[in-house]
Amino acid sequence: MRFSLLAILAPAFAGNSAWADGYSGLGADSVPKEMLEQFRPAPLDPAVSRKVQSLVDVRAPGAGMLSPDAKHLFFTWRVTGVSQVWRIDGPEQFPVQMTGGEDPTTLADITPDGKWLVLQRDANGEENPGLYLQPTQGGALIEVQRKPGVQSHHQFVTDDSRYIYFSANDQRPDSYAIYRYEIATGKKETILDQPGLWAVADHRPDGRLLIYKQTGSLSSEYYEWQPMAAKLVPLLGVGETVEYAARYGAHEDELIVQTPKLGDFRRLYSWQAGKYTPISPELKWDVSSFGIDLARTHLVYTVNDGGYNRPYAVDAHDYRTLTLPAFRDVDQIAPGSRSRDGRYLMLSAETATAPATSYVYEWRTRKLTQWVIPSSPEVDTRHFARATLEFYPARDGTRIPMFVRRPEHCEPSPCPVIVNFHGGPEGQAVPGFSLLAQLYVDAGFIYVQPNVRGSDGYGKAWIDADNGPKRLDVITDIEDAARFIRADWGANGKSPKIGIMGGSYGGYSALVGMTMFAGAYDAGVSNVGISNLLTFLQNTAPYRRQLRITEYGDPQKDRDALIKLSPITYIDRLSAPLMIIQGVSDPRVPVGEAVQMYEAADKKGVPCKLMIFADEGHGAQKRENIVYTIGHTLEFFEQYLK
Repeated sequence: MRFSLLAILAPAFAGNSAWADGYSGLGADSVPKEMLEQFRPAPLDPAVSRKVQSLVDVRAPGAGMLSPDAKHLFFTWRVTGVSQVWRIDGPEQFPVQMTGGEDPTTLADITPDGKWLVLQRDANGEENPGLYLQPTQGGALIEVQRKPGVQSHHQFVTDDSRYIYFSANDQRPDSYAIYRYEIATGKKETILDQPGLWAVADHRPDGRLLIYKQTGSLSSEYYEWQPMAAKLVPLLGVGETVEYAARYGAHEDELIVQTPKLGDFRRLYSWQAGKYTPISPELKWDVSSFGIDLARTHLVYTVNDGGYNRPYAVDAHDYRTLTLPAFRDVDQIAPGSRSRDGRYLMLSAETATAPATSYVYEWRTRKLTQWVIPSSPEVDTRHFARATLEFYPARDGTRIPMFVRRPEHCEPSPCPVIVNFHGGPEGQAVPGFSLLAQLYVDAGFIYVQPNVRGSDGYGKAWIDADNGPKRLDVITDIEDAARFIRADWGANGKSPKIGIMGGSYGGYSALVGMTMFAGAYDAGVSNVGISNLLTFLQNTAPYRRQLRITEYGDPQKDRDALIKLSPITYIDRLSAPLMIIQGVSDPRVPVGEAVQMYEAADKKGVPCKLMIFADEGHGAQKRENIVYTIGHTLEFFEQYLK
């Protein structure tokens, strides 16, 4: 890796003709092995390690998928320390492990004949998953496609269980082609190889495919692939920059469309011949997700009510309201997979004091059955803190929502505060079960999760408020959180000490809070965060670059704004302790973002710590590394905020 820190730090940086001189490359080959050894995680204090591990051992499996005969449930679970696939042969039965090893493996689908599982497996956090088959009774994996440096993503299995459709960027690193794989023969053929980030949204029994091309961080174009004519017919979004999500409806030539096109909030519509007919009522909240079974019988959607997700269901033919089971005192209810025949729906329910629990709901009998039992060894989750929805004022008067968890007592008072900014930036902090939040509450911290402008869930104007150079107008939401807390949450004549943390875009937010807004926070931890938006856009994986440009700005047209928004531009302001965490194989935020920030901070003489995982990518996935990440972050804040 070539570092040119003078080009980054010099006042003349904004006038350089080259828009990124900091470093080049990404992945494990972009840094010397000596650097990985130098910045490998140090051993944790045994007491801290035990505390973190006790919470990491609280695990809830994924909602899973029922076998076609409804006798088995397959799901992904991290109980071994890394995600693997499991099977249970009836409600609350003992689980059988299907896959193993050190590489995260996830369940993608089950063939309609019930013979095969379709699996995805990645290595070292590279986000280049391979695609595999495994017999549903267990056994060795059969490779469908696994290529170094290539993403192979499952799309769907045909109704006759003959073909698997998948996408891969093996022809061009910045495009996904669509392929068809014949299970019996292993033969692969190309369906679509035009440039673009293509994926399959849905399919009809006659072979028609509803295909979309992602054109921005949220926007997409929808087409129908007609196999007899071997052509794409444009349907939605072509030439627009509008957010759409679509599936085939119960009626011929009908699409079910989720979009904010006709208002500020995402709403669900029936779309036929260019006409939109509302399905969901007009609300001041987003329809956050929807799904329809392949039998086209039940349409289920969720509404994001200020961070609390609630499901609703309608008949897919006439849109009359259908009954879903009622849950009491639940923060989040998430619909999961649906059986192909439309008979069953997976539901997951989560509270502040219990991990997500999965159920199977039978539409005809309205029977709700719990299948999987989450585990919480040696931890009484009934005493976990509940998140309360509160607000703080931005400097322009905008009310910024935040979820707050507080310990029962603060000694000494006032309690120190941890402000955790979510990733995305089109993410959203939500209430519910949070082991990380409880760890800080147990340690005597108030734990805060803001949803600053640019977050999802609050309408089109809110989520688009930070696009491109507009981010300059709202980035101050990061500082305003600390201003409010310091002024309003004091006690005994003292203001609380405040730490800032986050992952991905939240890591970027932490770096912004420590540099651009130096003095607002007393210590900061950035996990896989961007330090320089220009070098980030130059070096991130090609398939991500074009999407991130629509979110952050164009390196040429918006160069000045990107420099003003880069934390490393303000390195001279850094005055408080900083820790940086990074996975070397990260394809989203290159490891160079962490290294250049650390080297610049180290030259300042500010207490700074860098931790690099040689076997991780965009965030830790392995149990040992998760413990290191959480444990060192906790130790850091204990040292500098208490």
